[in-house]
Amino acid sequence: MRRMPAQPRNTESGTSRIRRAVVQLILDRRLRPGAALPTEAELMEDLGVSRNSVREALKALQALDIVEIRHGYGTYVGEASLTPLVDGLTFRTLARHDDTGALAEILQVREVLEEGLIRRIAGTADEAELDALEAVVSRMEKAVRAGRPFPELDRRFHELLYAPLGNPLVPQLLGAFWTVFRRVAAARGWKDDPRPEVTVRRHRDIVTALRARDAAGAQRAMEHHFRGIEARTLTR
Repeated sequence: MRRMPAQPRNTESGTSRIRRAVVQLILDRRLRPGAALPTEAELMEDLGVSRNSVREALKALQALDIVEIRHGYGTYVGEASLTPLVDGLTFRTLARHDDTGALAEILQVREVLEEGLIRRIAGTADEAELDALEAVVSRMEKAVRAGRPFPELDRRFHELLYAPLGNPLVPQLLGAFWTVFRRVAAARGWKDDPRPEVTVRRHRDIVTALRARDAAGAQRAMEHHFRGIEARTLTR
């Protein structure tokens, strides 16, 4: 039997088209996070699709944190957080067989961000902001003396470090990479920093350079900090 030639297929699914239409509706109406979306019936009418199609599209958008489905109440615009990115990067890293290689990629991206931004902080941070960083380092030192790990203090340091930029995306991105690192470490059963006193010293070196308004020195201190993190991953 002679076969009919294959017809070109539309690679975009119906759900994808509806998903894009809902996103465009949010943008066109300038809906803010927390704002109510039209009901399922209204979306069906506006988009000319079935209820199941609307529900599938909304579930896909919920997974991306673009919408929030509150059962019994309706659907609302989500926060569009980086949670899907964190989940995807965590899975990607854990799914790799070469543990250190996959994690090194995450660290490299974070390193590029931080080493590039630290030079700006040298000319931006005021004394009060530097004092806040100094206070976190002092708490790290107390934790070392007490024999306690201090991962959250480390994270807090980096959050405060880039606050003077006034760019909310920076701490969100860095927080995403931080969360991936900690999740992978927990999944692999990795222990805490084997040389916490060195980690503390490198954080203090960063603050010292910033107080001196030494942009190049701050960048070098940050580079040394990341060399230490990378060395720890290689010995796990």
